[in-house]
Amino acid sequence: MRVRMQLPPLIPGRLVRRYKRFLADIELDETGETIIAHCPNPGSMLGLKAPGSRVWLSVSDNPKRKLKHTLELIEADGTLIGINTNLPNKLAEEAIRAGTIPELTGFENLRREVKYAARSRVDLLLETGGQKTFVEVKNCHLMRQPGLAEFPDSVTSRGAKHLEDLAGEVATGHRAVMLFIVQRADCTAFATAADLDPAYHAGLQAAADAGVEVLVYDCHISEEDIKVRKAIPWVPAPH
Repeated sequence: MRVRMQLPPLIPGRLVRRYKRFLADIELDETGETIIAHCPNPGSMLGLKAPGSRVWLSVSDNPKRKLKHTLELIEADGTLIGINTNLPNKLAEEAIRAGTIPELTGFENLRREVKYAARSRVDLLLETGGQKTFVEVKNCHLMRQPGLAEFPDSVTSRGAKHLEDLAGEVATGHRAVMLFIVQRADCTAFATAADLDPAYHAGLQAAADAGVEVLVYDCHISEEDIKVRKAIPWVPAPH
């Protein structure tokens, strides 16, 4: 069974600029008004910041929010791309529970944000009897070569630390998985962006050599929903 994450009603606009990491100026299609929207993405959004790009926003009616609009989708390279980095953990959990990711089935219990290692929290912990599977989830939306998804789009020392933590769990006899959720549907392979973050590039290979499993799944995205779709291969660095 493949589940879909239903998106809230979205309104269209055009990107004016993205700045200060979490802010974006958007010109709304309906009114022509330019508003400031929350941009839920701490990365560089390389290749996804061209002025004039079509975007879609969710709107909150929470009076306590400073910014009621949130940037959710952007169109680039002729396809819709999810830029909200808060969604992949939820997408991964839903896909695992639905059996969309066959490598992660047969568990008895699933917990989120569980403390482990030194001052870390694993995104998902799957448990079956005494066996634990630690699953770290990363959002991916960078594509610089046609068909090749890449991660990260900027330096992520925190991400490199997570790889070390996962390898540490394997060393103690548990299972560990690095799961990349590609929030776009036009990629057929995945690689680390060695030129953007050499440490992460080396770290993923080292983690895989230590027994951490690397899984990559793409998504189907529409203005109504997002769903984890199918596995795409990781192209590891040559030894």
